[in-house]
Amino acid sequence: MSIVLCCLLVEGAAGWYKMAELSKVIHVRNVGHEISENDLLQLFQPFGIITKLVMLRAKNQALLQMQDVASAMNALQFYSNVQPTIRGRNVYVQFSSHQELTTMDQNSQGRGDEPNRILLVTIHHMLYPITVEVLHQVFSPHGFVEKIVTFQKSAGFQALIQYQLRQSAVAARTSLQGRNIYDGCCQLDIQFSNLDELQVNYNNDRSRDFTNPHLPSEQKGRSSQQAGYGDVGVAYPQMANAAAIAAAFGGGLPPGISGTNDRCTVLVSNLNPDRIDEDKLFNLFSLYGNIVRIKLLHNKPDHALVQMGDGFQAELAVHFLKGAMLFGKRLEVNFSKHPNITQGADTHEYSNSNLNRFNRNAAKNYKYCCSPTKMIHLSTLPQDITEEEIVSHLEDHGAIVNTKLFEMNGKKQALVLFETEEQATEALVCKHASSLAGSIIRISFSQLQSIRETS
Repeated sequence: MSIVLCCLLVEGAAGWYKMAELSKVIHVRNVGHEISENDLLQLFQPFGIITKLVMLRAKNQALLQMQDVASAMNALQFYSNVQPTIRGRNVYVQFSSHQELTTMDQNSQGRGDEPNRILLVTIHHMLYPITVEVLHQVFSPHGFVEKIVTFQKSAGFQALIQYQLRQSAVAARTSLQGRNIYDGCCQLDIQFSNLDELQVNYNNDRSRDFTNPHLPSEQKGRSSQQAGYGDVGVAYPQMANAAAIAAAFGGGLPPGISGTNDRCTVLVSNLNPDRIDEDKLFNLFSLYGNIVRIKLLHNKPDHALVQMGDGFQAELAVHFLKGAMLFGKRLEVNFSKHPNITQGADTHEYSNSNLNRFNRNAAKNYKYCCSPTKMIHLSTLPQDITEEEIVSHLEDHGAIVNTKLFEMNGKKQALVLFETEEQATEALVCKHASSLAGSIIRISFSQLQSIRETS
């Protein structure tokens, strides 16, 4: 599209005006350090596809490239009448003197348009976790993918994808540039990398060598791969669980869950102070993630703070427990203004507890996340347990409608149906991790509607 002179008046921070040439690149000023790439993407995404974003942190500015001039014009015309604000800060927008951004990030491993078999992929507006498996599914139709490495940098969540053939990388970039992995989010920005070969040391949810399936899956510590390409998990703490989340939810997320929350601490209020304690709160909230610590507020006896393992787990807890009934009270569950709970004599530590459920079988535990139900599921039961012993252990908490004892993979398990969700919730918070006939039992909610469904 030829460059034409635009008579659009763009107002700056000090109230001055200037004439501007049309461009698909937008210059944003007064971008404070609290403003993230995602904040800017959300401000401009309603007007069209964003193909590049450069944060100029030292100058409190940003450059953002739309897919075409028309999209940029629409955005600037709209914001000439409405003051754009991000996190309480006014930002000021105008056409950039650049007609094209040549690089996504001065520190990235991209080289722009010179074809190479390795692609540098940046994912914008990442509402859902992206794993190696998801990327392989998206990119493998265009040719044999040899290696994938994912990492976090200032430009956002990124991946390096190495094809066997350069023409496969060219075809993938041509086909996928600017497209979304999921509807309305996870937008792909693709450049050719300047690397000649990816070094992959581990096959896990962050990196994969498809030509060498025998590599170990790194369990602990920080790999040299991570150190070489970027810092995984700084902006997205839940990315460590990305594979488990994707496996549990089939690439999507439950309705109402954004997957973008980064606040780990939850404020619980309207508790029954005569009957609640830290361990009972642990038993309930550990259904949705690992617990770091819990603090009952002595100046507000019906309030407590619960710090979850990451923002995604905190979002699950808020979503599924808001309005739940426990000990005659309807719980209020909201994100806290405190980023974490300070350690002290009045806090209970759970970060090293072997009762945290998400240290093992995380995908399975995410899959079973739900609001409280009338049915609870018991596992790790003694092999010689009877239904009568189970009923005797739980009947203090409410009327039991039905029970079923069964065996799965050689292990005894049980379903217990109460009359109400509140009774089942009370049984769970009081009896999870309790001793029954010499075994420490595990209790969670079942999503089955009736015990007949298991027959």
